[in-house]
Amino acid sequence: MKHFKIKALVAALALCNLTAYAEDDAKETKKKDIEVSEKIVVYGEIGYRNRSDELAPTLEYSQEYFQRFEPLTAGDALKRVPSVTFLSDVLESDGARMRGLSPAYTKVLINGEEVPGAGADRSFFVDRIPAELIERVEIIRSSSANRSADAIAGTLNIVLRDGYSLDGGYLRVGGLRYDNGEFKESLAGVYGTELAGGRLLLGANLQGRYNPKQKTSQRYGDSPENNKNYRTEEFDNREDQSDTRDGDDTSLNASYEIIFNDDSQFNISAMWVDTERTEDERSFEYNDPTATNSDIVNGGNLETDNANVKYIDQTNYNINTAYEFPLLNGTSKFKFGFAKFEESVYEQEVELDTSELPMVFEEEQTKSAIDDKEWTLQWQHSQPWGENKEIQFGAFLQSKKRDSEIFESQNERALGLTRWDQYAATPLTLATFDSEYEAVTGGVSTLEEDRFDVFALVKHQDDLFAWELGARWESTDSKINDKTVAVTEDNNYDFILPSAHFRYNVTENGRISASVARSLRRPEFDFLTPALIEKELGDNDQLGNPELKPESAWGMDLGYEYRLGKSGVVGINLFYRKVNDLIEIANTEQQGSEGEGTFVLQPRNTGDGNVKGIELDLSTPLGAFNMPNTGVFLNYSWLDSEVTDFFGERKFNDQSDYVYNVGFIQDLPKLRAAFGATYRKQGDAYGRIVGEEVTTSYSADFEIFIEKRWEDITLRLVGSNLLDASKDETFNKFDTVDDQFSRRFDEYEIESEEAGPVYQIMLRYAF
Repeated sequence: MKHFKIKALVAALALCNLTAYAEDDAKETKKKDIEVSEKIVVYGEIGYRNRSDELAPTLEYSQEYFQRFEPLTAGDALKRVPSVTFLSDVLESDGARMRGLSPAYTKVLINGEEVPGAGADRSFFVDRIPAELIERVEIIRSSSANRSADAIAGTLNIVLRDGYSLDGGYLRVGGLRYDNGEFKESLAGVYGTELAGGRLLLGANLQGRYNPKQKTSQRYGDSPENNKNYRTEEFDNREDQSDTRDGDDTSLNASYEIIFNDDSQFNISAMWVDTERTEDERSFEYNDPTATNSDIVNGGNLETDNANVKYIDQTNYNINTAYEFPLLNGTSKFKFGFAKFEESVYEQEVELDTSELPMVFEEEQTKSAIDDKEWTLQWQHSQPWGENKEIQFGAFLQSKKRDSEIFESQNERALGLTRWDQYAATPLTLATFDSEYEAVTGGVSTLEEDRFDVFALVKHQDDLFAWELGARWESTDSKINDKTVAVTEDNNYDFILPSAHFRYNVTENGRISASVARSLRRPEFDFLTPALIEKELGDNDQLGNPELKPESAWGMDLGYEYRLGKSGVVGINLFYRKVNDLIEIANTEQQGSEGEGTFVLQPRNTGDGNVKGIELDLSTPLGAFNMPNTGVFLNYSWLDSEVTDFFGERKFNDQSDYVYNVGFIQDLPKLRAAFGATYRKQGDAYGRIVGEEVTTSYSADFEIFIEKRWEDITLRLVGSNLLDASKDETFNKFDTVDDQFSRRFDEYEIESEEAGPVYQIMLRYAF
């Protein structure tokens, strides 16, 4: 690994010398179409889905498609595109689930480059990216040879603004008001200008984040499938919880690009995002379904009083540079990038057990940290071949190191509270013990991973027919060091990943596209750690497996797209994925730490699965109906899958049955005003692991905006979550594998959380 890094560093220094030499020869900036700030701030027309020229099936949405609803994050923006679902809390959009699959199956890129995130499943939470930075979003449905193939569900490429996307600047000032009266600020500024023959862009963003929710849980000793009268006969307890997320996101971004007379060009870009967040929960458990806090002084109904607070600090930053130059009648490009993710979390939970007197006070503290950094070096060459063909080939190097640690302490002591009136007069507060922290088994580890990829493809394009054939070879060498068990293991593998894309222009406005490609999903970090974690899955133990290999999939997409007038487009797409070597929990047949009836379980590559669906999208003005200033938007996705686990057939975990969005924008040119609305709904999702089964349902989400424009100013009022969206979950919980087979419940739980409307007012000023 040391020699690998030295060679790559030499290559990076050589690249720096190339760019320095090239800048000496710069004389003037080649002209590109540059949008002025007034056009971005003061709209005169409605933005629709763009029609992409990429051969891989791609949907492209520019910022104009999203901005009138003033999304706060990239996640909020993605709620309006086809086939993207979320399994987040109400008012949040973090882990994007393309085609309803786990975020681990979706590759998230920023400006075409990979970025590390917090998820042990290698996912990246898209709510880390402020929507204000976005120029466009690309939904890439199928893999290509010139792009990393870690994208069984697809790829989301978030393209940020650069110097050629803005001339001048604008400011955004406003805030959000929540239903409990809390107000959060929203401030941003972006400026683009010419500098030294090139284009410079600078941006800054401060976004207050707040999410107040109320949760209620009803727990029973059995489920309705076993006991029709479970609501009365099997009642265990009820929990009422307030859950408030409060924080700030701060971001800075910059880019510089210069184009030289010989058609060579150089660019460098950087982004920094910092999140400080507090999650504050307070809950009460009652042994009566109708009890309230007013009953406490009389005693008897309150079982536990629990307070939980979590302090989260996350930082993402990356820097990328590229130099593109003519070579051998073609074009070569070198790219170098560095990205880092840091997270520190402190969590404290205190619980007062009031079920017996004297009452017992329990406290648990957890400190965790992640330091994930990776750098990449890429080279790609494109060479014309004949009149309508082009050859591309290149190489990709990546080195990644991820350090994770989790420490915890637990304390317990009896309080001198022997009467309920004493408790009522002394409410529970967070108190710190003098604690000694111990490493959690499997919680302190280092992953080092080196990748070397090469690819080649050939593509043909004319007015009628276009195609692309290619292949990518990916080789990965990993080393996993679990410091809690003092074990180091290697995990190495390589794959050949072919891809093919075809497009045929049936008419001037209609075209058919088809794609076939092989793609991957790499193993989760915590599954690779060679540690035995007791009672991780119900009462069963989990043993890591450093020999896990990636899941691989052969996929097919078949679509038809038709242009409606100058701006509109309608499309339909069918997709299918055959997934091999699924990573599922298997039984080692060894007895678990809890004795007879429990087992040691282990993630293994076992079995196959398939994913399929139909995706429909429409965005068009209604000029054909004599309504040229009205735009409508609609997308609907039917999602399905099949996999076999311990207990039989099911869908891929937590895949929604469907998701759809419908909306409109009405522009009023004479009044220099506009208004619009969107409505979104996603279907139920079911997930099953050893020890627990959960079904998740969401109510609908409804948003509106009203806009007034002046010469250089736009004022918008946006209302979101106007239907008081709720998230409802039912949990089936079991102690052992045998209990889950025979449906002997440890607990059946119904949980619901709800949040109220959010109103925001935003003023944008162009200069």
